[in-house]
Amino acid sequence: METDEEPTSPLLAEFFALSERLTNDRVEFIDGNINVAPPPDGDHEKIVDQLRLQMLGSAIALSASGNKGLALPGGDFVVPDATHVARGGLRHAPSWMPPDDVLLVVEVTSSDPTRDRMKKYRVYALAGIPFYLLVDRQNGKVILFSDPERDAYAGRNEVAFGKKLALPAPFALTIDTADLVD
Repeated sequence: METDEEPTSPLLAEFFALSERLTNDRVEFIDGNINVAPPPDGDHEKIVDQLRLQMLGSAIALSASGNKGLALPGGDFVVPDATHVARGGLRHAPSWMPPDDVLLVVEVTSSDPTRDRMKKYRVYALAGIPFYLLVDRQNGKVILFSDPERDAYAGRNEVAFGKKLALPAPFALTIDTADLVD
């Protein structure tokens, strides 16, 4: 496991061991707890893929990853559904990279939507990640959070599925959410 973090507790050591062993599952360490999620369903992956395709129209050249581990400053280790950085920002990145170059993270709710709505919202804001895009399948909406301040985002732009969502600079593009759920 490539990280600058040294396991300081048995639980963190267990997390790193699980993340190497359970390669088909998403293993994360949030708020001192190990979370293991099975591979996502097809509808989840369709949404992630459609977003990736739409992000190609961004005003800034982007690189994206669907499996990029992020080592957050508060000691959390997460794997967003999609991580977007300026083109070249993933080059030479360790398995668990710091969030310094991350412009946008994407989460699509699955079996535990509370993790995406609350826990990840908080840790992404604490890490200073500028934009967090949440596709809330259970509530039928897409939310763009921006302007992180401590453990929350000051900006929030929400649309129902089927509507368009404008992403500001540096992206300067509009997401058609109808394409996500057709």
